[in-house]
Amino acid sequence: MSLPAPRLGLRGKSLLALFFSSLLALGPAFWLGWQVVDSVRAQLGSAYARDTVLLKREQVAGLLSRELALSLRQARSEATRQWLLAEDDPQARATFWREAASFRQDFASRAFSITPAQSLNYYFQSDDKPGTAPLERLKPDAEKDSWFFNTLKSDRPYNINVDVNHQVGATRVWINVLVRDGGRALGSVGASLDLGDLTRRLVSDVAPGQQVLIVNRAGAIQIDRDLARIALNSGTQAQAARDHTIEALLDSPTDVQAVRTAMARAEAKPGTAQVVSVKLRGVPELLASAYIPDLDWHVVSTLDLRVAPLLRLDTLAGPLVAIGLLGLGLFLGIALSVERLILAPLRQLKRSAQAIADGHYEVTLPAPRADEIGDLTRAFGTMASQVRGHTESLEREVQARTRELEQANRDMAQAHRAISDSIDYARLIQRAILPDRLLEQQLGSEHFVLWQPRDVVGGDFYVFRASAEGELLGVVDCAGHGVPGALMTMLARSAIDHALEEVGLTDPATLLHRIDASIRSMLVAADIPRTIATTMDVGLVHIDRRTQRARFAGAKVSLFRSDGHMVEEIKPGRRALNETRRGQYENVEFNLSAGTSYYLVTDGFLDQAGGEHGFGFGNKRFAELVREHAALPPGQQREAFVSALRSYQGGFTQRDDITVMCFRVDQGTKASQPQE
Repeated sequence: MSLPAPRLGLRGKSLLALFFSSLLALGPAFWLGWQVVDSVRAQLGSAYARDTVLLKREQVAGLLSRELALSLRQARSEATRQWLLAEDDPQARATFWREAASFRQDFASRAFSITPAQSLNYYFQSDDKPGTAPLERLKPDAEKDSWFFNTLKSDRPYNINVDVNHQVGATRVWINVLVRDGGRALGSVGASLDLGDLTRRLVSDVAPGQQVLIVNRAGAIQIDRDLARIALNSGTQAQAARDHTIEALLDSPTDVQAVRTAMARAEAKPGTAQVVSVKLRGVPELLASAYIPDLDWHVVSTLDLRVAPLLRLDTLAGPLVAIGLLGLGLFLGIALSVERLILAPLRQLKRSAQAIADGHYEVTLPAPRADEIGDLTRAFGTMASQVRGHTESLEREVQARTRELEQANRDMAQAHRAISDSIDYARLIQRAILPDRLLEQQLGSEHFVLWQPRDVVGGDFYVFRASAEGELLGVVDCAGHGVPGALMTMLARSAIDHALEEVGLTDPATLLHRIDASIRSMLVAADIPRTIATTMDVGLVHIDRRTQRARFAGAKVSLFRSDGHMVEEIKPGRRALNETRRGQYENVEFNLSAGTSYYLVTDGFLDQAGGEHGFGFGNKRFAELVREHAALPPGQQREAFVSALRSYQGGFTQRDDITVMCFRVDQGTKASQPQE
């Protein structure tokens, strides 16, 4: 016996009709809600991509613009230009490296490189490589050196190039600034930053589903999380390989054209971000581009909306189910409920997202609610507040850093002027105590003096006095060099003058004892600690032209004499003046010979490092130099001494102050007239 099929009553039919009617009514509502949510997500993604790329743009500009400004200042420095014009000039070299040390302290990486166009010597200095010798010599036909020769041929005053340097042993972002003398390129100079550090700071710290890379105007990748995609040495070349450009990441020519158009718009409006929708490796993403004119770079950000934590669709599942269940029971009020509870707040969020995308951060959010829409509203409000806070903070920081940099530059320039003026004035004072005019009047062409301080001022000087009793010549090497050495020369000159007033010119040994006593007395009165070096090396020669005799006494300064065939060194006392133990000094008398040259030299010449192994010049090499040139006129001897020292010194820096005094006394020369 079969049972009859159940029949629905009026209430069941009404409920069934209400169920299907609710489904029909909720379908459009769900579709409309889905479209609003998707639109909000797109607007949020666009705003997030735009704000992220602008924030990264300011970070890149903040890191590199300061290094570029300092590099441009170093390239315009007169010391840099003078050294590149005369790379072998010791004074120009010393002035450049002294100034370069202050620039290096200001560079973020504490490193810079410089290459003269004339010699092609490549110099790099950092904390790890503090030397001033060139690391290598660049070759025009070497691919690894093409960056330099492309820079010289470029019309731009500078370029920023990502490249690996095997001599330095690192891949870095190099700032290459041309140094010019008129229309001629003298070389390039600039700072550099570690690529790994920049990558970590600029492109690694991003949200899920997002990546940031930096490209140049041609699209060549300069900085990327994937180092294999970077177009090395593309900053100095017109084009890079396509697989190292942003075009290699795009799927179609249409996307390539869209990105080019966005980059062109960003270049036309610096400070803005241009956003386009493209496919990267088959994935739909938003691409934002912002241009940095000073660096000629684009900061590019890509965002995958499916992964980015902007608006998670799964959080809306609960509210949608709740709305569906409520619609089944309240069919008549469902349209109003959907409009009031979902659509209206979402439309307001959409308008707010559009306002943020347009750069207006003061937005009106829906009223607070204790449901999922309220959570979304609070999350959106938090995001808007953070974006606004980051933007304002970044603007304040950029303004503060700019003011600090300007003030630091003013302070540095003022301090540099004050120090330079003071040292130049000290040089004039020290030069004034040297007896050049008296030597020229008395000895004329029968003498030469080579006086070469290590710094602008130094601790070496020379003396000359003449009276009816003859002439006194000498050289003095005070402990130290630079400003401390120059101050010691003032004390030494005062002690010598005082000793000459007491004992006269004729007894050099007694003069040395008296100078020693005067110096000790001055330093005791000044209460100078004994730990400070205050010793002096002195060599004195008295000449009596009437008897053709000379008398020499020295404190660690020898007297050399040579007729071009033989060389004799008259040894001095072994202790300097003002040593802890007093020295014993004795006169050595000898006859003066026509055609014989006599030399007093300080240890700055004899100790100068050079040659293949960096050894000092030495007494033996100096004696051979004297023998070879003693027969020449003193003026020609001086040129030969300068040339020999420069050739031996090579790339080594000057260690100490250098003084050489040479004189002759011909048999027919008349006796000296007293000089005041």
